[in-house]
Amino acid sequence: MKPVELYTKNTCGYCHAAKRLLAAKGVSFTETDINAHPEERAKMIQWSNGGRTVPQIFIGGTPIGGYDDLNALDRAGKLDALLKG
Repeated sequence: MKPVELYTKNTCGYCHAAKRLLAAKGVSFTETDINAHPEERAKMIQWSNGGRTVPQIFIGGTPIGGYDDLNALDRAGKLDALLKG
């Protein structure tokens, strides 16, 4: 399975929703809280091609976007294939 990385904030409801969706699928992920690690914010913005909101989700190093984008992939039946590569 491809590695999944999330940039989040502890107070973000969409971040929690993304983590719940991934956990429900049995997907492990690496999480970086940009409030706890503000030095990672610039990396997140650059890596996501300018995305400044959280969550920012990356699958196999590819920027997916936020929770709405992750959920749309799942509802379209494309998330599992993307995760498996």
